[in-house]
Amino acid sequence: MALVTGESLKAELGTFDIPYQDDSVLDKMVAQCICNRIQAVEMVHEWVAYSTTKNGVLLTTDTLDHFDHEVPALLIPLIEAEEEEENLLDAYSTPAKGSQKRALTTPEHPHSKRSAALLSSPGLLLSPARFSPSTTPSQKYSQRGGKGEVAVSFGVVQGTRWASRKNLGAGVQLQLLEGPEDSLGCSYKYMFQRLRDVRNVLTEKIEELGDDLRNHFNIEEFAPVSLPAQDSITVLGQVCCDSNGKLNAHSVLLEAGPEQGGQLVPVDLSELKEYSLFPGQVVALEGMNTTGKKLMASKLCEVSDKLTRFLHTHLSYHSIAEPVNILVACGPYAPSDSLTFDPLLDLINVIVKDHPDVCLLLGPFVDSKHEQIEKAQVTETFEDIFSRCIKSIVDGTKSVGCHLVFVPSQRDIHHHFIYPQPPFTLPSLSKDQRVTLVPDPCTLLIDGVTLGLTSTDILFHMSAEEISCGTGSDRFSRILKHMLTQRSYYPLYPPVEEVNMDYEKFQSFAQMPLTPDVLVIPSELRYFVKDVVGCVCVNPGRLTKGQVGGTYGRLLIQRRAGAEDGSRVSPCLAAQVVKI
Repeated sequence: MALVTGESLKAELGTFDIPYQDDSVLDKMVAQCICNRIQAVEMVHEWVAYSTTKNGVLLTTDTLDHFDHEVPALLIPLIEAEEEEENLLDAYSTPAKGSQKRALTTPEHPHSKRSAALLSSPGLLLSPARFSPSTTPSQKYSQRGGKGEVAVSFGVVQGTRWASRKNLGAGVQLQLLEGPEDSLGCSYKYMFQRLRDVRNVLTEKIEELGDDLRNHFNIEEFAPVSLPAQDSITVLGQVCCDSNGKLNAHSVLLEAGPEQGGQLVPVDLSELKEYSLFPGQVVALEGMNTTGKKLMASKLCEVSDKLTRFLHTHLSYHSIAEPVNILVACGPYAPSDSLTFDPLLDLINVIVKDHPDVCLLLGPFVDSKHEQIEKAQVTETFEDIFSRCIKSIVDGTKSVGCHLVFVPSQRDIHHHFIYPQPPFTLPSLSKDQRVTLVPDPCTLLIDGVTLGLTSTDILFHMSAEEISCGTGSDRFSRILKHMLTQRSYYPLYPPVEEVNMDYEKFQSFAQMPLTPDVLVIPSELRYFVKDVVGCVCVNPGRLTKGQVGGTYGRLLIQRRAGAEDGSRVSPCLAAQVVKI
């Protein structure tokens, strides 16, 4: 059967000679078909039945809203009657036939037969029958509690209207901060880098941050790390571990750049009252190294958060725009025990209901860690599943008119398994002005507000490697501050095994050109919203957590004038993490 489109609905309406207001009605009907998992012909039949009870009411967007709320109640008697008829037929069926029917409604799967038929319809965009032999919806997801509950709030939330501007998506300026010529716009060849090239990238990083440290702490020059000295010296380098194990207080090494000799020296941290270190961090250490074989550190000099605003003055804003409502969600978009994509359909319902101006949707869309994908139990190609997911989102939100931003993930099984990751390739949507395809990571500019986005779980990776003492702050805040002060979306070196790093592209496309106003950083770790050195950091969580529902985020941002004392005012008015 054909997919639900505006044209198919127009044809069905023409069959009954039903007039409608304008094309926005067709867009809204497409969204309702996708959200309610029905086909075009079923949608029109339901409307005919509904309008008959309303004395032939005109088909408009307003009457469709009433229809959407009232139709489920009208269908209940029909469903009950069908189930009663099927139960009566079961009583007269043969044992073999009856046993087959009873197997479809076991205690573990108590859904109605009509619901099961709707879910397994091969004509639906996200029908599980197209993806997998198993069409059973996730019971744990369908039985979840707390739908729509606010898990975390930030800013002035009371009285906040989580809806779009009066003109849907109108006037919202959205672009990659780097510009199309400087951003990672397409796929590239990888697996060709040489160790010398990797070393050059790391050296340049040490030298760049070293210049800022020298200027900020008024350091005349950095001493070679392995040169014996009887006086206190200051050395510059990159933190690393003395073995293949995890970093600890007794395994810290400092690796200097070529200008400081390029040597490794063990570091004794016993005299430091507080520190937070991770492999790959560029720091300056002051201390004694009388033998040239071990540095007794007495002071840790880190890149100051005062240096992180280094490019904000380059951006000018001619006017203060209206607040922008942004929805943020991160995959997986299907529970781990089913490919019904119910969470994605529920998210589309949220978008249709709340009318955000911009939707930031991060992968994975086709999760390489999904149980049925790992066991090769799918019946369609991964590319087809992905295309169907994207089409359902685009068509389902057409009536809303919001901007859609798609960010790939390392876990998207159909996409390039490399970091930085190029954007998705979707030729069918190349002319759609609502859709923006961006790489991972990237920095966006939305109405004068900068947003940093990454789908790679750097929080999880760094939390396993970072060590600290006496800092008095929580681990999340320390890691986020490290990212902002090291000016990198992935400052950890070496990266974890599952991240395939291309350092030439990393140097060009995975650095923060400035400290963003908002940093979106989804993780397997617990969701949060935090203000870290003036940047609002949001972990919206994942839309699904195993077999159960997860969370998504929403933001209200507005570029505002600075305070009277010249200090910067955060453009993030409010933020929430909500249970799906």
